[in-house]
Amino acid sequence: MSPPTDQSLAKVPEVTIVFWITKILATTVGETAGDALSMSMNLGYLVGTTIFALIFIIAVGVQIAAKKFHPVVYWTTIIATTTLGTTLADFADRSLGIGYAGGTAILLALLLISLFTWYRTLGSVALGSVSSPKAEAFYWATIMFSQTLGTALGDWSADTAGLGYKGGALLFSAVLALIAIAHYRTRISRTILFWAAFIVTRPLGAVVGDFLDKPRSAGGLAMSRYSASAVLLMLIAASIVFWSQKAAQRSH
Repeated sequence: MSPPTDQSLAKVPEVTIVFWITKILATTVGETAGDALSMSMNLGYLVGTTIFALIFIIAVGVQIAAKKFHPVVYWTTIIATTTLGTTLADFADRSLGIGYAGGTAILLALLLISLFTWYRTLGSVALGSVSSPKAEAFYWATIMFSQTLGTALGDWSADTAGLGYKGGALLFSAVLALIAIAHYRTRISRTILFWAAFIVTRPLGAVVGDFLDKPRSAGGLAMSRYSASAVLLMLIAASIVFWSQKAAQRSH
């Protein structure tokens, strides 16, 4: 068989165990880096959101302008969505007073609307369909909503629901395990399962990130947000450098 050409590949990575490991690392660094800017640097949620929104817009522009899948560009854009999602969710939940439950409900509705509109417009929300600028615009908008939702959901589970960071991490890890079982044991749509897993990794990363940098009195490890973010970024870089990440096959 001849090797795949650029025309037969999507602009997103194929889904492998390395993809999920990198995704969880990216969601975790989104929490620590987002909190580092808004809290540790005392810039506040609004300023932090503005800064990360500009980074997100630039990153998405570079990603869409690229002719093919580039791991560094893709994961930089993912990290941009996680950091923006962190400060945006905190701004809505805390500064605007919407609360974790209200923020979670609103963001879940926006996420479902984004997926529905994407499907109605292009006929598919599968990874393999992400190869045109319009599909990428829907893809990154959906991811942005999912990352922001995940932050609110992670904070809600750890704080309002009283699970704590360890309890929240165990809960979302268990949900991911169930999704993995469904992938191998059932005929549920792989696209539905992918987006379910993609969404759940965000609250998992949020509670793990909080566990790393929150004070011991609050149930965390009291790590520096800067050092935690640096270590996570190095692990993401290592996953890109040492493990081959290929583009997903394009679907028609």
